[in-house]
Amino acid sequence: MEQEKNDGINKDTVLPLPIQQNRPALSCGLKIRKMMKTVPPCLGKFRPVVGQCCHQCTPDSLSKKLGQNYSLGFHNLLRVNETQTRYRGWLVRRVCCALFVSGCKVYGSPVSGRLQRVCQSNRVKKALTAEHKAPEGGDGHGQLDFLSPFLPLINTCISSGVLRFVGWAMLKMFASVFGSIQVNLNHLSALHRASQEGSLLVYVYMRQSAVDCALIPLVLFCHSLRVPYTVCPLQIKNASLRSILQKVGVVLLPPSARTEEDAEMDTLYQSVMTALVRELLHEGQAISIGVSERSGLGGQWLARIRQLIKEGSVPDVSLVPVGISYDCVPKTYIQVGLRSIFQWLWCLFCGRPEGSVRIHLGQPFSVKEMCESGRCRVDEWLPLQDLLLPVILNNRAGRAFGQRRMSWLLPSSYYASELEEPSQSERNLSIAIILHLIFSATSCMAVMPTSLMSSLLLYKHRKGVSTSVLCRDVAWLTEELLFRNKDVGFGGSLTEVVHYSLSLLAPHLIIAAAPSKKDPLIVPSPSLAATLHLCYMAKTVTHAFILEAVGACAVSAMLCEVAHNGVSSSVRSDVEGEEVKGDTEFDVVLCQSELTARALQLCHLLPPGFMPPCQSSQSFALDAIDSLVRCGILIQEEIPRDVPICDFWKKEDGPLTWTTSDDPYHSDSDCEEPDLCSYKIRQPSHCPEMLFFLCRMLAGHLRALCWTTMGLDLFEMPLAEAEFVAQIHSHLCDTANKKKQHYESCSEEAAHTAVRTLIDLGVLLEEWQKEGVFLAVSPLFQLSENRQKLHRFISQYLYN
Repeated sequence: MEQEKNDGINKDTVLPLPIQQNRPALSCGLKIRKMMKTVPPCLGKFRPVVGQCCHQCTPDSLSKKLGQNYSLGFHNLLRVNETQTRYRGWLVRRVCCALFVSGCKVYGSPVSGRLQRVCQSNRVKKALTAEHKAPEGGDGHGQLDFLSPFLPLINTCISSGVLRFVGWAMLKMFASVFGSIQVNLNHLSALHRASQEGSLLVYVYMRQSAVDCALIPLVLFCHSLRVPYTVCPLQIKNASLRSILQKVGVVLLPPSARTEEDAEMDTLYQSVMTALVRELLHEGQAISIGVSERSGLGGQWLARIRQLIKEGSVPDVSLVPVGISYDCVPKTYIQVGLRSIFQWLWCLFCGRPEGSVRIHLGQPFSVKEMCESGRCRVDEWLPLQDLLLPVILNNRAGRAFGQRRMSWLLPSSYYASELEEPSQSERNLSIAIILHLIFSATSCMAVMPTSLMSSLLLYKHRKGVSTSVLCRDVAWLTEELLFRNKDVGFGGSLTEVVHYSLSLLAPHLIIAAAPSKKDPLIVPSPSLAATLHLCYMAKTVTHAFILEAVGACAVSAMLCEVAHNGVSSSVRSDVEGEEVKGDTEFDVVLCQSELTARALQLCHLLPPGFMPPCQSSQSFALDAIDSLVRCGILIQEEIPRDVPICDFWKKEDGPLTWTTSDDPYHSDSDCEEPDLCSYKIRQPSHCPEMLFFLCRMLAGHLRALCWTTMGLDLFEMPLAEAEFVAQIHSHLCDTANKKKQHYESCSEEAAHTAVRTLIDLGVLLEEWQKEGVFLAVSPLFQLSENRQKLHRFISQYLYN
C-alpha cells in the first residue's frame, strides 16, 4: 500500500498497487511500469463536490450546506490504528481494532410495545379482515396467531453487544476482501447535525452486490452515527444466522417467501411492513434501503414512507442518497443464493484483498419539501406509446414532448393493502421520488480506475491499443470526467493508476508484449464473460457522458439519413456491425431543430437513472446538443446574410423607426422568420474519434432493443413475463454468438430493459392471470411492416 501525498485534500486516500508475482496475465507489468516512468505525476489534484441536493426540487435543503467546507477528504475505513483509540502502546497496536469498535457510539433500539402497536394498525386489521383470517374486532391473541410468521421481523432490534462484535468481524472480513474502503467525509458533518436535530434519516443506495447492505451500517457505525435498520432483499434460511442479523437491525424476508417479489404479493406482508416502517420512524430509527434500477425493486419502501408522510403518521423524512463504487464488484451476489451463507463467508475470508471501494454519502433532503412545494412536476408524464408511436408508425416530424411514465417502478399491487388507492398524480409523485433517488445515488458513484479503463477499451479501442496511447487517453478521460463534476475513485501518478487498473482487469484482457517492442499491446478479450464485465464496469462513465452520448447518437441518426439518401457514401449506420469507413470530415450541415428532435426521441428510450427526473425531456435534448458544441464535435455554421443581423428597419403605422436586435422589448414575429441554427461536424484535435466513442456507449442498449424487436416472431405467445425475459436473453446470446461480436447487448439487464421498453411502447401487452403476468404481441405489431418500422427507428441511432 502506498500513501497518496500529492495534495492536501485526500489525506487518507490510499492507492493499492497490486503488483503480485502470482498473476501471469501481467507478466509484462514491469515492462509497462518502466515504459511509463517518464510520465509526469497527475490525477488527484482536484476533487469535485458530489452528492448535493437538487437545486430545483429541494432548494431549502441545499441551502443548509452552502458556505461550509467541502474539502474534508476521505477516510480509509479499514485503516484502524492506535490513533483512533484512547490508548497507546505496543499491545494497543495489536488490539486497536477491538478497542476502536468498543469505543464507537451505539444507539439503543427498544422494541417494547412495538408488536402491540403493529397489531393495532388499521392496515393490518384491514388485511386480516379482507383475507378472512381474523374477524372484525377480534382479540389480540387471535391476531398474533395469524401474524406469527412476521413476529421475528417485527421484533428486529439492535443489540449493542452483538453490533460491536459484528462490526469488528466485518472490519476483519472486508480487510481480506478489499484493499481499502474510502469514505467521503464531506457530508458526514451534515448527517451528524441532522441526527442531533432529530431528523429521521433514510439511506438509499443502488443494489450491486450482497455486501452493499453491510457497507452502509459499517460506515455509520465507525463514525458514531445511528446504525440504520437495513432492508435485506436476500432470502437466508439458516435460523442461527437469521437470529444474529435480526439483532443488528437487518429486516429479512419471511421464511415462506422465496424472493422479494413473492413477499410483496402478500397483502398481509405489505401491511405489516408499512406498519413496521411507521413504528421505526416513530422510534427515531434510521433505515437503509437498496433500489434496483432494472426492476424498481426496493422502491416500494420509499412509497411506504411517502404514504406515511402524506397521511400525517410521520412529520417528515430526510433521504440520503449513497453512492457505492467498486474496483471489482464482489462475485458473492450469486454465491449467496446458490451456496450456504457459511460457504460464502469462507470464500470471503480465504480470498485475496482485491480492489477498493469508494462510498459517497450524499446531502440529506426533505421528502416533504420535494412533494408539497409543487416543484416536482409530474403532470406532463405520458405513456411511452403516446410519445413515440406517432413518430415511429406515422413518420411524423413533430417532437415527442412530455416525460415518459414508468409505472412499473411501483406496481399497482403494492396499493392492495392501502385503505384507499391514491390518485394517478400521487402515484406518479411516489415514482418521481424513486427516480430521483436512483439518479442521485448513481450520480454519487465515483468513477473507479477499472471503470475508466473498461470504457476506453470497450468503446474506443475495441481492436487493441498500445500502452502509451492508453496512458494518454486515461489522462484525457480523467480530465473530462472532472470537468463534468464527476468524482474519480483514485489518485496518484498515471503510472500507478494504469498499472493498478490493468492488474484488476487482467483476466478480461489480452496483454501482448513482444521482446522487440517496448510498448505492450492491450486487447479486450472477445469472450462473452469479459465483454459483459467490461460493459458493467463502464456504466458509471456512460452515466457521466450521457448528454454527449445522446447528442452523438442523434448526429449518427442524421448521418444515417444522409447516407441513405445517397448524399455521402462514406457514412453508414448498420445494425449488423460494419464500421464507418472513409473520411469522417463530413461536408454536411445539420439543422439544430432536427438534431434536437432526434435527441428528444432517443431520451424516451433511456432506462431509468440516466436523465434527471426533474428536468424536462426537451431541456435535456437541448443540453445534449449543446454538450457536443462544448466538446468540439459540432461547430455552429455561419449563415451569410445580405442584411446585417445587428440592425434592421421596421415600419409600423407611423414613420420608419430604427430598431436594434438587442432590444429586449422587440418583437417582429410577423415580418421576420426565426433564425435557424445549424452545425457542421468536425474531429476534435484532442480526440479525433470522440463522436464514435460516444455513440458506442448506448449501442449495447439500442442493439438489444433491435434484436428483441426482430425476434418477437420466434416465440409462441402468450408467455409468462419471467419466462419471456429468459427466452429473450437466450435469443440475444444466440444472436451475439452467431455474429461473434456485440456481447454487451446480451446481458440479463439488457434483456429485461428491452422487454420493459417494448411493454411501455405497446409492442407487448400484459395479460393478468391467476398464475401471474403473461405477455403477448399486440395486434398492431403482429404486422411485420410495423416491426420493421420500429427496427428502423431504433437502428438509426446505432453507429455500428
